[in-house]
Amino acid sequence: MELSKKGLGKSSISPKKEKALVIFQGKEIRKIWHDNKWYFSVVDVVAALTESPAPRQYWGVLKSRESQLLTNCLQLKLLSSDGKYYSTDCANTESMLRIVQSIPSKKAEPFKMWLAKVGHERIQEIENPELAQKRMKEIYRQKGYSDDWIEKRVRGIAVRDELTDEWGQRGVKTQKEYSILTSEISKATFGLTPSKYKELKGLKFQNLRDHMNDLELIFTMLGEASTTKIARNKDAQGFFENKDAAKRGGTVAGVARKELEKESGEKVISPENYLEQPDKTKKLEK
Repeated sequence: MELSKKGLGKSSISPKKEKALVIFQGKEIRKIWHDNKWYFSVVDVVAALTESPAPRQYWGVLKSRESQLLTNCLQLKLLSSDGKYYSTDCANTESMLRIVQSIPSKKAEPFKMWLAKVGHERIQEIENPELAQKRMKEIYRQKGYSDDWIEKRVRGIAVRDELTDEWGQRGVKTQKEYSILTSEISKATFGLTPSKYKELKGLKFQNLRDHMNDLELIFTMLGEASTTKIARNKDAQGFFENKDAAKRGGTVAGVARKELEKESGEKVISPENYLEQPDKTKKLEK
């Protein structure tokens, strides 16, 4: 998964865990844990409540008409549909409820209850981190993913988290640097940058890894786990030394991928995605 942030105060948890997606009635809403509170993307909430084809414009009109709505909003960095991070109007639960009152929508009351539920779940997850993982698995099951795919995806998240922690401790500071290092691993592993990989799979704003098959996930993990190992053993410091480690780690996975393709006679890289047909269904058909 995000390090460079603008806004008041500092976050209390590691960068990789600050940003997440939650689902409200099938709509994805971006959120960030900041100053010990959840902050939600106002534009995403507007889109969920109004189903407007232009939620940014809707929010622009709303805040120009009622300027006090901006009083408790913060500009925080969130992932956009183009894969980059932009300063976005975000509001905590209390402020969001005030904004919701200004939106004429039948969904307002269920949304208020949903916000309270999200806050309660966060408190539970702080007390018992295993609950967060269980909820994530359940979301993937609801989307139609098989249990074995989910286990690989969850393991991949853990491997990624370990790598980003390592980068943070070794002087990698900005989101741009994180993106470049991730791209180096991907190029060495698959011969494709993440953006080109998404193009191959016909994806736009979707998470690339949510549309990888088992082998793609495995080789992604291998590249990132190898990078972590190499960075530690070589005590890589700063962006450029970690960039070299990223290339080397990705190459380890790339060599293994090519060897498997040679022995199996099949390509690991696939243009398939799970936009219309879930992982579980495709496996049953095969």
